[in-house]
Amino acid sequence: MASAKSTEIKKSRSTVTLKAVAQHLGLTPGTVSAVLNNSPAARSIPEHTRKRIRAAALELNYRPNFLARSLRVQRTFSIGVIAEEIGDAYGGMVVNGIEAYLSEQQYFFFTVAHRHDAKLLETYSEMLLARGIEGLITIDTSIEAPPLLPTVAVAGHQKVENVTNIVLDHRHAAQLALRHLKELGHTRVAFLKGQEKSSDSASRWAGIEQVAREMGIPIDPELVLQLEGMDSTPEVGYPYGKALLARNVPFTALFAYNDISAVGAMRAFQEVGLRIPQDISVMGFDDISLASFSIPTLTTVRQPLLKMGKIAARTVIDRIEERATFVPEIAVEPELVIRNSTGAPRAI
Repeated sequence: MASAKSTEIKKSRSTVTLKAVAQHLGLTPGTVSAVLNNSPAARSIPEHTRKRIRAAALELNYRPNFLARSLRVQRTFSIGVIAEEIGDAYGGMVVNGIEAYLSEQQYFFFTVAHRHDAKLLETYSEMLLARGIEGLITIDTSIEAPPLLPTVAVAGHQKVENVTNIVLDHRHAAQLALRHLKELGHTRVAFLKGQEKSSDSASRWAGIEQVAREMGIPIDPELVLQLEGMDSTPEVGYPYGKALLARNVPFTALFAYNDISAVGAMRAFQEVGLRIPQDISVMGFDDISLASFSIPTLTTVRQPLLKMGKIAARTVIDRIEERATFVPEIAVEPELVIRNSTGAPRAI
């Protein structure tokens, strides 16, 4: 049951202040502030006291005043997030991970998309700095010069001072995908390479070439097409699926650069009466939500995109709060997700 004192506070039209919460609990504002702001000083406060403080804040409907907090400590508690595109499934999942962690830490973030326009990237970077961001996270964005602020790059791949790269083990990813196809009996594999401006393209293709040589899977140049354009829908892969068929070079499986292009290519195959996987097996990459809802459901190499976003957010805040030293790279591992788009090959 709420106390008379708490009821009186909640009935007030004025915003409940941190000082009011402290008075309600009989604690100092500093103690309450440490817990509600999740500061390092909160570690020395007993757990039962921390629970009391959080419960009281919830009961009294306390909302932190971020403007007052920023003015008091002369900080903005804000992060800049620069993505190639915000609406695409890949970037969206990474941003979801970033948001989940930052909200727990009571940080705000600004998100911008540059679509690989160098001038726009420069303009947005300057605008974010002018707004007082304390750190930066980039997604599928190449960084050329050392940034002034702590920076984490998801799929950046450039070794730049003051930038921590969150990277996938692309060689291991290629091993998972090509081993699966080879074990099914595929030796004639077609490939869709990523767009030149996509940060993962070169690393992923290098991993595929190396693993294919090691496994004895030939790469026929006639069965390799490079994606172009910045479409973030299955339309990006559709014309390339048609182009592969038009070459009349036999193949039994396709390993696409990402799930979006894999689904688009599948549509092109199905339109001419080819069955998946009975006639052509299709392998994607990323494991976006669409992969488990395509028809048939898509076998793919999963990138832990949500986890990568959370790691990026935690890493940049640890740098800002000086809780950790700089590390140039953090590697994450891929996972093979077998669904219905791959099977044994037909005779060709």
